[in-house]
Order: sequence, then C-alpha cells, then structure tokens
Amino acid sequence: MARPQPPPWVHAAVLLCLLGLGGAIEIPMDLSQPPTITKQSVKDHIVDPRDNILIECEAKGNPAPSFHWTRNSRFFNVAKDPRVSMRRRSGTLVIDFRSGGRPEEYEGEYQCFARNKFGTALSNRIRLQVSKSPLWPKENLDPVVVQEGAPLTLQCNPPPGLPSPVIFWMSSSMEPITQDKRVSQGHNGDLYFSNVMVQDMQTDYSCNARFHFTHTIQQKNPFTLKVLTNHPYNDSSLRNHPDMYSARGVSERTPSFMYPQGTASSQMVLRGMDLLLECIASGVPTPDIAWYKKGGDLPSDKAKFENFNKALRITSVSEEDSGEYFCLASNKMGSIRHTISVRVKAAPYWLDEPKNLILAPGEDGRLVCRANGNPKPTVQWMVNGEPLQSAPPNPNREVAGDTIIFRDTQISSRAVYQCNTSNEHGYLLANAFVSVLDVPPRMMSPRNQLIRVILYNRTRLDCPFFGSPIPTLRWFKNGQGSNLDGGNYHVYENGSLEIKMIRKEDQGIYTCVATNILGKAENQVRLEVKDPTRIFRMPEDQIVKRGTTVQLECRVKHDPSLKLTVSWLKDDQPLYIGNRMKKEDDSLTIFGVAERDQGSYTCVASTELDQDLAKAYLTVLGRPDRPRDLELTDLAERSVRLTWIPGDDNNSPITDYVVQFEEDQFQPGVWHDHSKFPGSVNSAVLQLSPYVNYQFRVIAVNEVGSSHPSLPSERYRTSGAPPESNPSDVKGEGTRKNNMEITWTPMNATSAFGPNLRYIVKWRRKETRETWNNATVWGSRYVVGQTPVYVPYEIRVQAENDFGKGPEPDTVIGYSGEDLPSAPRRFRVRQPNLQTINLEWDHPEHPNGILTGYSLRYLPFNGTKLGKQMVENFSPNQTKFTVQRADPVSRYRFTLSARTQVGSGEAVTEESPAAPNEAYTNSQPDVVTQGWFIGLMCAVALLVLTLLIVCFIKRSRGGKYPVREKKDVPLGPEDPKEEDGSFDYSDEDNKPLQGSQTSLDGTIKQQESDDSLVDYGEGGEGQFNEDGSFIGQYTVKKDKEETEGNESSEATSPVNAIYSLA
Repeated sequence: MARPQPPPWVHAAVLLCLLGLGGAIEIPMDLSQPPTITKQSVKDHIVDPRDNILIECEAKGNPAPSFHWTRNSRFFNVAKDPRVSMRRRSGTLVIDFRSGGRPEEYEGEYQCFARNKFGTALSNRIRLQVSKSPLWPKENLDPVVVQEGAPLTLQCNPPPGLPSPVIFWMSSSMEPITQDKRVSQGHNGDLYFSNVMVQDMQTDYSCNARFHFTHTIQQKNPFTLKVLTNHPYNDSSLRNHPDMYSARGVSERTPSFMYPQGTASSQMVLRGMDLLLECIASGVPTPDIAWYKKGGDLPSDKAKFENFNKALRITSVSEEDSGEYFCLASNKMGSIRHTISVRVKAAPYWLDEPKNLILAPGEDGRLVCRANGNPKPTVQWMVNGEPLQSAPPNPNREVAGDTIIFRDTQISSRAVYQCNTSNEHGYLLANAFVSVLDVPPRMMSPRNQLIRVILYNRTRLDCPFFGSPIPTLRWFKNGQGSNLDGGNYHVYENGSLEIKMIRKEDQGIYTCVATNILGKAENQVRLEVKDPTRIFRMPEDQIVKRGTTVQLECRVKHDPSLKLTVSWLKDDQPLYIGNRMKKEDDSLTIFGVAERDQGSYTCVASTELDQDLAKAYLTVLGRPDRPRDLELTDLAERSVRLTWIPGDDNNSPITDYVVQFEEDQFQPGVWHDHSKFPGSVNSAVLQLSPYVNYQFRVIAVNEVGSSHPSLPSERYRTSGAPPESNPSDVKGEGTRKNNMEITWTPMNATSAFGPNLRYIVKWRRKETRETWNNATVWGSRYVVGQTPVYVPYEIRVQAENDFGKGPEPDTVIGYSGEDLPSAPRRFRVRQPNLQTINLEWDHPEHPNGILTGYSLRYLPFNGTKLGKQMVENFSPNQTKFTVQRADPVSRYRFTLSARTQVGSGEAVTEESPAAPNEAYTNSQPDVVTQGWFIGLMCAVALLVLTLLIVCFIKRSRGGKYPVREKKDVPLGPEDPKEEDGSFDYSDEDNKPLQGSQTSLDGTIKQQESDDSLVDYGEGGEGQFNEDGSFIGQYTVKKDKEETEGNESSEATSPVNAIYSLA
C-alpha cells in the first residue's frame, strides 16, 4: 500500500489563484487597447491536397482589429481570388477547391496583420506546403545473386514525399520481413544483411512507403535473392553446427562498416531535437555493436538503444551532449570502430520574451527581448509591423540592443512592438504592445464569492483587479483594520493572498481593496473551512494465485457536508468494473483473479474540493510463459546442447525446466519427457540415442503450474548403431493347452538405434539337450504351437537392426498352456465327534498347470431329505478343512476338485460316516413294504399281545411283577443302564413308551421317518442286527383309572394295553 505524495488536493481557491499569477497583464475588453494575436497556424503548415486549405489568424483588440495578409512578402489581395475568403471577425483564410483549382498554386510564405487605431500585430511567417505522395517509378529488378556469407544492401530509395513517408519491408505476399541483428532496416530505409544465409532465398523483399496525409502505401517491385551455397538449406546438422559458417564452406571475416562508410563521420543536431546515431556492420559471424562516448558516459536518462543495438537515440539533446561518440563492431575474428563527431546547434530560444506594457501618462517602462541560440541570434525591433528605424522618431523612446526604454510616456506612445530574433536555424517573433491609460481601480471577479477550502491545506485567495496606474492591493479579515501580510499570510505582487496553512479560525469574510491615485475598489470573499478527505484503511499489496478471490479495502472519512465519490484506477487508468468485480463503498472484490488483473490499484476518494489516493499493487502468481527461441549447438554423435530464452515467470520463480522430445519414425507427433533441469539454467547438454530424428521443446514449471510448451526446435538426426539392449518384460505363457505365447515390451525409438528393428526369438524345452528353435519377428509376440501341457521352456529374445544385433539376451523360463487338473488324491473324511467333521486331501497327481485353489461343495442329507448345498474355495496350499455339523443326525456328502486358470478339474466325492442308530432309520423305506416284513410284524404283534395278557393276569393276582432280565443284545444309547449293566423296569403311571430314538448327542428325538413302527401301531424302538433279526423292547402303561388304595387293580383290557403302545 502507498499513498501518493504529495496528494493532489484540488479546490476552488487554487483555481482562482492561477488567474493573474503569470503572463502578460490583461486589459479589460471594454477599454481601448491595441491588437493581440490569439491564434495562428504553425510555421511549417503542410496541408492535405484533398481538403480545403485553412490558414488561421485570430486576434483581439478594442476597437476590433481588421486583417490583411502578405504572400511571399507581398500584399495578398483576398478579394481578387474567388477561391479565397476570410472568416467573419477573424483573419483566417479559407481556400476552397470544390470548384476546381490546384492546391500547389497556393504554396508560399504567408503572414497575417491585425490592425486597429492603436497599432498593428503580426503573425509568424507561415510556410504553406501541400502534402505529396508520389508513385514509385516503374522498374524491372533483376534477381540479386550473392554468395552465402557475403554482405548485402537492398536499397529502398523511396520517392520524395511531404512529409517523409514511413518505410517498412515486406514480402510480395505482405508478410513482414523478420529482422534481427543479422538482417535489419536502416534509418534511411535500406535493408542491410550483415551476411547472407541460404534461407534468405525463401522469400522476396519489397520496400513499402506509407504516406501520412493520404493514408496510402506505395510498394516497390520486390527483390528476388539467389544465394550461391555449398550446402542445401535442409541439411539441419550443418545449419546448427557450432562452427556453422565453416561447416557450410563460408569464410569467416572481420567486421566492416556498411553504414556509415569509413572510420569517422560527423553529425549536426539542433537543441531540443532527438539525436540518432547509427552503425551497421558486416562480418562472419554477425558482429555485435556497442556504443561509447569519448571522455564520459552516455546520458543514461536520455539514451536508448534501437535496432538490435545498431542505433543510439538521445532524446531532447542539449549543448552538453556534443562530443565524440564511437561504435564498436566485433566478432570472434576481430573488431573495428567508427567515430561520430556530434555538434549541437540551436535555433533561437527565449530567455526573456517581451510582455505587454501598461503605463499611466508620465510613467516610465521598458520592453526586453532576450534570446539565445547557436550561432548567437540577432535581434530586430519593429513597431506596428515596420522596422523601428523607419518609424517616426519618438523622443520618449530609446533602443538599447535587446531593450526599449520608455520615459515620461504619453498617449501618443501607444503602439504594438515586434521583436524578431533569428539565426540560420530559425527565428522567433513576439508581439508586445504599449498602452497608456488613466483608469481608476476596478475588480475583475464576481463579487461576494464563496470559497470552500480544506483544513490544514495551503491556499490562495485571488482578487483580480485592473487600474492604471497599477493599484496597490490590501487584504482585511472580518472588517478588521489590520492588513493581512506576514506570519501565516503572504500577499503576492498580483494581489493574491496566500494562507500557508488553513485552520478552523481562518474561516470568515476576507476583503481585498485596490487603490491608485484615481480611486479605490474592493471585493469580498467568504471562506469556509472543511475537513479533509482521508482514507484511513488503505488497500494493501497482495500476492495471490490465479483463480482465487481478492478484496482490496478502502475506508474513507470525509466532511459530511460534502458529497463523497469513491472510484478505482488500475495502472493509473479508470478501472472498468466487469462481471468478475464487485465495487462497494469501502472495498473492491475481484473474483477468479486472472493474469490480466495484475497491476496497481488506486482508490480515489474525492469530493468537490479535495481527494485522497491510496495505491496497492496486486501481484498475480501465474504459470510461467513458454520458453522461446530454442537453439541447438555443439552437435555431436550422441549429444547436443539445447539453449532457450526463459519466458516471464509471472511472479512465481521457475523451479524446473522439462525438456521433451518427439521423433518421426515410431511415434510421430507424440512427445516424451527427455530430462529435467533446475529453473536457474537455460542451456543444457542432452544425451541422445542413435538413429533418432529428434525435435525438442521446453516446458517451464513453477509452483502454480506448467507453462505451455515452447515452439519446437529444429530437427537433428543422430547416426545409427547396433542395439545396446534387448526388449524387456519377456514372458512365455500358454493361451491354450497345446501352445505357448512369447511376448515382450517392444523397444522405443530411443533404443532402436537403427532402421528395420526386429526381434530374434529362441526357445527350447528346459532341462533337455534340444537345439534352440528360432524365429524373426517384427511385432511383439510369437506363438509356439503343438506343445505338451504345462512344461517349462527356456526363452530368449534378441533385438536386431540393419546395423547389427544387440547383446546376448537373458534366458527367461516360460510355460506352455495349462489344462484341467486331475482329482485331488487321498480325500479323507473323519468324524472325531458328533459336532465336527475333518476333511484332508493331497494335491492332484497331475496338476496340469499352476493350481489356483480348491473348490469344495457339500450338503447335509437325512434319508431322502437333502439340505442346502454349501461351497468353499481354498487356496492352493490348503489341504485341510473342518466342518461344524448343524445337527448330530444328518450325514454329509462332500465333492472336492482342484482348479487351474483353465477351470476346475476332475472331482472326488465322499460321505461322512453314519451314526450308530442311523442304520435302521435309513433302511426303513427299503423293508416296510416287503411281505416278509409285514408277516414278521404280525407275529411280533401276536407275541406282544400274548405277553400282555400274561402280564395282566399276573398283576390281577395282586403282585408286582418286576421285569428285569439280562439280555445278550446290544444296548441302545437310550436304554436306562445301571452301573451293573442291568435295565430297570418301572410301572409308574404316565411313563411313555420308550419308542423315540436317541441322537448322538444324547437328546431324545422322534423319528423323522414316515415308515417307522409307530405308523403300524407298535411302540418301542427296534433295530436289526447284522443277521437281520429284530430286537425290540416294550413297557406297559398303567391304567390311569386304577382305584386308589386298592391293592389289586381292575384288570386292564388288552385293547387298552395295545393302545398304550401307540
């Protein structure tokens, strides 16, 4: 943030004080006065021939002056020429060509005379010229034949125009001619070649002249070049050779000057004009130009170099710029110098220009006319346009060189005096009148003005007045009698009152009183003091990244009685508030900052009296500009030096340069990264590969991002060589069970090293003494057919081009195609307890490839009922698995297969072993429908009935019948078993028949089979032994309606007993 110093306070008092502080004394127009020239044309007046001619001359005076003209120092009778008229109340000449006529007929030197009864005023001598834009003469230009390396000058020689035309060179197709330190245009319009190159033949050369007034361009017939050379232009290796000229057969030469000729010259320039010195040299290599001044330094504030240092311009020269300057042209072969002696002359310029003189009768005065120049100008006085020597004598007037002295002036002394000072380079003419008046004081400004000023500021109160003799002026405040002068006040000679620092107490009414011997006049000014406008929170310098949002603050304090306006400037120009900007009373917000937003932002807070400024600089960090002017030098077989000119870093330092290359054989148009360099370098040696037609470009990188790529360099092709490496990532894999596909990553352009890149592919079965099979391949794959299933092969791939073979390749092991594996071996199912089942297996005998895993499918089943199938996938190393049973009854069926990438192979199936009580359950569906089984069941039922009847008879006799026998049949897990192995029988009421099967985990479950003995009305549980015999057991249910307390119960009917078995 910065506040401009000093702030440009603007208020009405300053504007008023400008009146009468400088310049000639102004006589009120209602008073008699001699003529004064107020407007005139320039001395060298060039006009457009297509327009009417206007020669200006205006003057004031009382009475109003009349006008007449001279042409070429002779009276010009306007009334006699119908084309010429004079504007009303003006001396301006108008020459009208609408009705015909040639403007050239009116060329010449014109002078205007303005006259009234008090004198005559003169204009400058105006030289009228008509603009000219002649055509180029027709000419046939033969081709220019030149040896490569020789200097050449193509002369323009434009036709003389008025004013001189602007010269520029283009081709006949209107393409600008590229200029550099080797080829450039001189100040005289000629085109200079320090040395001709063969590429200069690619275009023709036409000089063009643009004329200012007619806005036309004249084109000269084009030059055609024919350059004799020893090498063709398209030989890029020679064109970019570090010793390019000698490589192309061009002899190197020391510099010599093409312009100016010789070793010394001189030049004259007028004071105040620009000095342009020029040195153009030939030579091989192209010379560099440097400038010096003998005995001192070049004026750094005025000197600047142009045209690739071939021209030195010094602006607005003065006498101290004379001296000897020399230019030094040098190349590696030597150097020469040319000395230019500069002489500064000067047309006359004013030291003391004469001013109007107003005197009262009897007063003394003087007119002074002092001028300087080189050579020293002469001074000539005239009165009313006539030489002073031929004017009537005036005893009150005395001429003393450059001064005229008047004593005891009388009314008769009124006249207009002219001072003409001249030398060979020009002249100056000034008018100054002598007026003799008797006028009492009068005020020239409106009465009772209101002046508002800013607190603590310096201001002036002006009180324009006139009188003759010149009145004296005094100031008073608020009617007080003391004169205001001294301290904080200062009164100037013209009567203006300056208040050095305005304070609040300075507010009030100020009176100015003008007095001379003829009377007095007064005027009043009311002064109001206002608080200054101040920016108390200023915008601050900011550094932001592109695309972000930035806010610039500007908070203002001002006098509430004044209207405040806040505006913004960018780079000192009014800021256009677009869609991306938002202006508020106290801030400016920029959304999505772009590079074009960078610059200085000035907040301008202004009222009608003053303003305050605060400036901040917004720095936008952007991606760098692209590098430019890539050049290849130091060309070698395997390296080259790349040089570039960095682009603008856009306020974020360049950290890296990325060099990329493109080649036109393998991947034309595709750019690859070559190398990376620090941001501090702009030249690097690049290592190159054989047989690559390189083209380079450079990308600059900073913290914001990467630049656009530079324009590509010229191409450079390296020579070929045998490959130094072989393709990478060689693999052998089968795509079918009877083949092997050999693949590799092909080599790129930088590793091919030569044309016709191909690959020698070799293979043989591993661990055999077979000879190598081989094939030559131009792609990146080869398929070997009729191979055994999944056997290892030794593989080699070697690169070869037309220059030879690459190094011996490494041997890679590959495999032919895979097939489905055989079944896993020794699949074992074990059941250590009722909760788990353990599975184990061995790998297949014939994997036929790389095993990718195992797949296990299993499902529970119970008789004909099947459960949900489940699938498990195992890694190729896993050969065990444990299944957690869902229930202890169901069995499981397991199917296991191995996998390769081809798929799952042959499967093996096993079932879990049966539980001890599962045999009968599983066999029921097979025997219950057989005839023999039905007969057997009937016999068993009859036997049971008989036993029940016997038991009933026994119980009816009043005794308990303990039934406990030792049997030789095996016991089921559900039988109550005492420690001695016997069964207990109990006839307790409500005890169910033991007819439910006990599961492996000891819980009692009803048989799930629909074909059990229960369906046949039989109770209990049965099993078949291995010999097919049936073993059963039963219990008798006690009648629930037995009488309490009766020792012998009522006999239970056989039917009830049978039902109790159900």
